[in-house]
Amino acid sequence: MSAAEPPQSANCAPAGGSERRQPRAWGGHGSAGAGIETSASTRGDAQRRHSARDVSALLAYWPYVVGFVGMFVVWHIVATRLFVSVLFPPPLPVLRKAGELIANGQLLVNVWASLQRILLGFVLGSVIGVFIGLLVGSFVTVRRLLDPVVETLRFIPAVAMITVAVIWFGIGEFSKVFIILYGTVFIVIIATAAGVASIPVNKPRAAMSLGASRLQLFLFVTLPATVPYILTGMRLAMANAFTTIVAAELVAANQGIGTLLWQSRLYMEVDTVFVVLLTLAVLGFVVDRVFRWAIFTFAHHYSPVG
Repeated sequence: MSAAEPPQSANCAPAGGSERRQPRAWGGHGSAGAGIETSASTRGDAQRRHSARDVSALLAYWPYVVGFVGMFVVWHIVATRLFVSVLFPPPLPVLRKAGELIANGQLLVNVWASLQRILLGFVLGSVIGVFIGLLVGSFVTVRRLLDPVVETLRFIPAVAMITVAVIWFGIGEFSKVFIILYGTVFIVIIATAAGVASIPVNKPRAAMSLGASRLQLFLFVTLPATVPYILTGMRLAMANAFTTIVAAELVAANQGIGTLLWQSRLYMEVDTVFVVLLTLAVLGFVVDRVFRWAIFTFAHHYSPVG
């Protein structure tokens, strides 16, 4: 019997070993199940957080909807109850006329013509204004040299330069572009120079003490701190550009928002006049929201708007 005991113990060892490994195998499946449940719970929490953020984002925009709806309601009440006249149409006929002008392409063609002039003049004016503004804000000699010129010419309104632009460049496209450029450049110069002047003295001194060159000082200190002021100046200049382009197109243009407004006035198409005014309001609101988004996105560390 004693001789047979070793084989029995040898045969029992694998069985005992398999019994000891079996709980570990079950334990492994349990851990996997718990991991699946944990990941599913995490995904559920993430989805709930995303849903909550989406709801919060939607709720953040409801004042805009209420504001727009309230504006049209007040407009309707005034036009139908307080000041009933063919010279002041309610919103529904105006919206109906806008649909007709969009369907026949007349409104879109004129809007696109004006936007092309605005964008070209605005971009050229902004580039020139940023360049001069950085020079004026960074160098005392340049500031003393250009400050009298800027402070003198900026008080001549762009509308007053329409006649000069037509005399110089004719009634072609460049006269309108020049008017937009003229109205943009001085606003951007002043905003950019103010941004450079607002940089705390300790920042460039700290960068120079760390061995920064003048190029590095400009790229990593001056320019980032000035970007929000540049964008704010461009935002103000864009509003001025809309005002200027309408006046310029009233004088000399074959297409554009101002041209459509002038032709509607000649033929007493009051609905079309209000369509143009509503179009200007909507375009201005959209462009302003784009600039606010750009300020918060690219200059949120120094954002000057709330």
